[in-house]
Amino acid sequence: MAALGFSLEACAPKMARPALTPSRPMLRLPLVDVSWDRVIRTTIGLRPHRPSGFVLKADKLDGKTVIHNFGHGGAGMSLSWGTASMATDLAMPHSERRAAVMGSGVVGLTTARELQRRGFEVTIYAATVPPDTTSNMSLAGFTPTSGLVDFQKRSPEWDAQFRQAVTIAYRRLQLLIGPKYGVSWVNNYAPTNNEQAGRGTNVLLPDAVQGSRVILQPGEHPFPMKYAIERPEMRIEPSIYLDALMNDFLLWGGKVVIRKFETPRDVTSLTENVIVNCTGLGSKALFNDSELVPLKGQLVVLTPQPEINYSTSGGARPPATPDAGFVHMMPRSDGIILGGTSIRDNWTFDIEEADRKRVVEAHMELFTAMRTGRLT
Repeated sequence: MAALGFSLEACAPKMARPALTPSRPMLRLPLVDVSWDRVIRTTIGLRPHRPSGFVLKADKLDGKTVIHNFGHGGAGMSLSWGTASMATDLAMPHSERRAAVMGSGVVGLTTARELQRRGFEVTIYAATVPPDTTSNMSLAGFTPTSGLVDFQKRSPEWDAQFRQAVTIAYRRLQLLIGPKYGVSWVNNYAPTNNEQAGRGTNVLLPDAVQGSRVILQPGEHPFPMKYAIERPEMRIEPSIYLDALMNDFLLWGGKVVIRKFETPRDVTSLTENVIVNCTGLGSKALFNDSELVPLKGQLVVLTPQPEINYSTSGGARPPATPDAGFVHMMPRSDGIILGGTSIRDNWTFDIEEADRKRVVEAHMELFTAMRTGRLT
């Protein structure tokens, strides 16, 4: 919610009616068909969250240079090119041009590609590869502050590091737009009763990344609240994107070794003297990071609807309490993705049935209200 600048509002019992003549025609959107018989799968992913934000630094371990690049929460898809570039900067002073990358999620793959582009011979060591990574389970839009940091834990130094990473990533992702990488632009709509919610900015994000917003007035949109915030959003299709990154890595001569690391001694046994740690949650035990905890995410996937070309943030009414949970919808070629689950320090891969019901029913209500013009 912080990433989008939303505020909680009072519940609206039915569609808000325009008080003034709208200045633009009513927005017409195809509607998502939300029903339980259209659910094709439910996926679970454990996002690596650190209350003080991601780690990006170089250490020494038994004479080897170990560069840490982990703890991105739900922002790994958004930030990975930025932190990969900065991790490679840390590797450049080393005279050796061979590097090991631990992990093959989006952070590991982008880091491997950045190292290759700067002249390194790279081997990825990972227990699993796409499509069996946490990154494959992401929603995934450009949400660079999603599940990333507890605001009271930030430091000025970390803020500067984050702004550099998000600026690099935002520019790099724009260059990958197209079918090869599965990256595209869609309009996101956030219904709200609070007009000021659309005028605020996120204090973490540089101006260049804030993006333009339009506040649609009553009578200009079909959502069951008074206003709707329209903004462009980059969409990333994980299965296409990660496969394309892996193919690029292999075409550049990269090698992949399936291997699990249990102890720091396993790390120092690698023949490479430059090692980049992109193991995500694995860093908790492997490098004794007590701050690292999972944010359990759960997605419900509906049968694809090719005509749906926009995303939504929020439901037909705001949550009764902040703990009730936020919801969002993202259309992809592999299905309509419904999300809105983030459970701290939950390590299980069991489906949270109550949360699944909440997310699906919230979207049922939203798209029914858009169709009928009133809330139930």
